[in-house]
Amino acid sequence: MATLAILRSTRAALPRQGFHRCQPIFIESRRNISSSSYLVTPKELAEALKKNPPNSISTDPRVIPLCAAWFLPNDKRQGIEVFREKRIPKARFFNLDKVIDKRSPYPHMLPSPKTFAEAMSSLGIQKQDTVVVYDTKELGIFSAPRVAWTLKVYGHPQVHILNNFKLWVEEGLPTESGELYNVECNPYPIPKPDESKVASFEEVREVALDYNKEGAEGVQIIDARPNGRFTGKDPEPREGLSSGHMPGSINIPFNAVLDPETKAFLPKEQLQKLFAEKGVDPSKPIISTCGTGVTAVIIETALEEAGYGTPETRRVYDGSWTEWAQRVTPSDSLIRKDV
Repeated sequence: MATLAILRSTRAALPRQGFHRCQPIFIESRRNISSSSYLVTPKELAEALKKNPPNSISTDPRVIPLCAAWFLPNDKRQGIEVFREKRIPKARFFNLDKVIDKRSPYPHMLPSPKTFAEAMSSLGIQKQDTVVVYDTKELGIFSAPRVAWTLKVYGHPQVHILNNFKLWVEEGLPTESGELYNVECNPYPIPKPDESKVASFEEVREVALDYNKEGAEGVQIIDARPNGRFTGKDPEPREGLSSGHMPGSINIPFNAVLDPETKAFLPKEQLQKLFAEKGVDPSKPIISTCGTGVTAVIIETALEEAGYGTPETRRVYDGSWTEWAQRVTPSDSLIRKDV
C-alpha cells in the first residue's frame, strides 16, 4: 500500500529565483498516511501537507507536489506561467517540453535515463520521496498522468496523481503564487527504464498487421484522440499529418473518462461501465495511444482505476499517432478512415 508523507518547508518562497540555483531547505518531521489508490483527493493531500510542527533534523521521506502544467502548442497559455500564478505551496514544476528525448523527431518521447535523473536532481526530489503530480485548474486532468507515468517507467517507488487541482482550488485549499524558489539539489540515481510499460512502433505495427488474423494475440489498441481525428473526418493539428486510425483500434476520447464538470476521473464503477460499453476486454493486453503520448496516459490511468488489465498487460505507445502516421507505408494500409 502506497504511503503519503508530510512536508512543510520552514523557508518562505524566495522571489525571482529558480531551481537551478540550489540552496538548502529544512524539512519538518512527518507522519505517514496511507492511500490505497493511485489517485489522491485534494483532502488527502492537504491533510498530509499540514501536519506536525517544524523539525529541521528529520530525514523522513517527504511528499512533493509536482506540477505538470502543460498546454497544447496552439494554446496561448504556458505551463510555467500558470504555475507562477497559482500553485500548491512548495510545489515543484516539471517541464514536459524539456524533460524529453531531444534527439527524437517526435514530441514528448521519454527522456534518457540520464536526462530524467538530472531533472529529478534539479527538482530536489529524492528516491524515497512520495511524489504527487497535479495538473492545472484550467484543465483539471491533462498532462499530469503522463508525467506520473514517466516517473513510474523510471522506477520511482511512490507516485500519485492529484484528482485534481481544479477541485483543490474550488475547495479553498492553500495556494501560493510568484517565482520559483530554491531547493536543495539531491543527486538522483540514474535509473533503468521499465521497458515493459512502453510499446514501440515495431510492436504496435505488428499488432495492427495481425488484426483479424487467425492466431493473433488479440492485443487491444485504445486511441484517446477526438473522434473526428480518429475517423479521419477532422485534420490532425500537425500540418501534413494524416488523420485516421490503426486497424481494429478502439476510440475512447480522453475526456470520456473525466467528469465534464469537475474534470476529475470518473468513479471506478462508471469507468468499468464505459470500457465495457466500448468493448474493451480486461482479460486481453491493452496498448493506449493518442497524438503524442500525453493523453494516452489518461486512458492508461483510467484503466488502472477501473481494474482493467494489470500493469504487466498494459502499455503506452510512446510515439503515438505522430510517429505512426509518419512511419507507416501506404502499402501496409495501416491508416484507416471511416469517411
